[in-house]
Amino acid sequence: MRKKQLYDYLIDYFSREMPDVETELKYENTFQLLVAVILSAQCTDKRVNMVTPALFEAYPTAEAMAGATVDELQEYIHSVSYPNSKAEHLCATAKIIAEEYGGEVPSDMDLLLRLPGVGRKTANVVQAVAFGKAAMAVDTHIFRVSHRIGLASRRQTTPYSVELELAKHFPAEVIPKAHHWLLLHGRYVCTARNPKCAKCGISSVCKKIL
Repeated sequence: MRKKQLYDYLIDYFSREMPDVETELKYENTFQLLVAVILSAQCTDKRVNMVTPALFEAYPTAEAMAGATVDELQEYIHSVSYPNSKAEHLCATAKIIAEEYGGEVPSDMDLLLRLPGVGRKTANVVQAVAFGKAAMAVDTHIFRVSHRIGLASRRQTTPYSVELELAKHFPAEVIPKAHHWLLLHGRYVCTARNPKCAKCGISSVCKKIL
């Protein structure tokens, strides 16, 4: 199967199996999405969703969080990974958004990358989920799945190179969904250890690079 055929096959499959796919992170506005994605770095969405309700009740907007201290934020997020550095990032990011962007999260990649705690993956998630842009975020799940099923080759050895490969072959209008398709497939089916190949709906086209 040629690469275009593989991508077309997967688009057809996931469009049928996951037509209304979306992030599993809970949020009510773009700033809260940004906060949740920052907290999700090297942490599960499940854990993040356990701490954000109280955090967002206390600090629902960038302006509100900008008034908090690092210690105050740590009290809410102490159970996530790297709470000290993440609290510092949230405090600094909230102040920048409140003071420089009128409380609105910017949609521009360069401006997002200026925010403390925001790397390319986080910026891409915000662009895709909040603004519907053709931004392909590549996390460990997507990196693994892309290689296993042949969407990326062994030459693509970094998340950025995989991002470029996926963005090259997925149509722009599909990319926001494709991120979630691959992420959820990696999270629940094509797992790092003991992937559920017998229950996988795309096993027939998988390269099985395990």
